[in-house]
Amino acid sequence: QVQLVESGGGLVQAGGSLRLSCAASRRIFSVDTRNWYRQAPGKQRELVATITDGGMTNYADSVKGRFTISRDNAKNTVYLQMNSLKPEDTAVYYCNFAVMGLYNYWGQGTQVTVSS
Repeated sequence: QVQLVESGGGLVQAGGSLRLSCAASRRIFSVDTRNWYRQAPGKQRELVATITDGGMTNYADSVKGRFTISRDNAKNTVYLQMNSLKPEDTAVYYCNFAVMGLYNYWGQGTQVTVSS
């Protein structure tokens, strides 16, 4: 069973930065996309950033220019660098590996809180 373990969340002031990491317990083959989602209290989970197996990236409009997704295949890890954080970025952040259009692996979530 593959596990995704996230780290790097915490409390930061507005304008600050955090870097989230998501490490898979072993290599996963045939990954279509590696993704970061977030869910704020009372809101639906939303897709924040995506990186394809070929390295193409895509971002939600709300984070474009501030967040950067990257991966290190040798470490089975995906990252989310978050700069210029805003209070509205406060949420639980989840990593997700989508495999062959059939399977989804999820991390346990890491809390990000941005104070004003």
